[in-house]
Amino acid sequence: MTRQLFWFGVVGVTAMLVHLGSVALILVPLGLTPLLANIIGFLVAFQVSHSGHRYFTFRDQETPAASSRGRFFLVALLSFAVNEVLYWLLLRYTALDYRVALAIVLVAVAVLTFVLARYWAFASGETA
Repeated sequence: MTRQLFWFGVVGVTAMLVHLGSVALILVPLGLTPLLANIIGFLVAFQVSHSGHRYFTFRDQETPAASSRGRFFLVALLSFAVNEVLYWLLLRYTALDYRVALAIVLVAVAVLTFVLARYWAFASGETA
């Protein structure tokens, strides 16, 4: 589990930086609203996240690619829904800068994503 946590952190931070960077450095400066930019940032970061978790974090769970891809997409959608609601709440009810609010949300949602990915999306055998 220590190895999984390490790689989950590496992949997660990489995906988070891709997400945050695409929103803050590209999409919002191009004129998109932060919430719309967040959707696009999510889709870009998902590619990094799935590939990294498949090949590094959960590689020893030997889950067929087709199974993990579909289940992880559902995990990602659920996590993103939580992400979007929490992000909206922070934007609406706090004075936080949109970048700070997004960073807070991304870290909080990481815990949910790890648990669901480890015990369901990339799980092999009867538990999946």
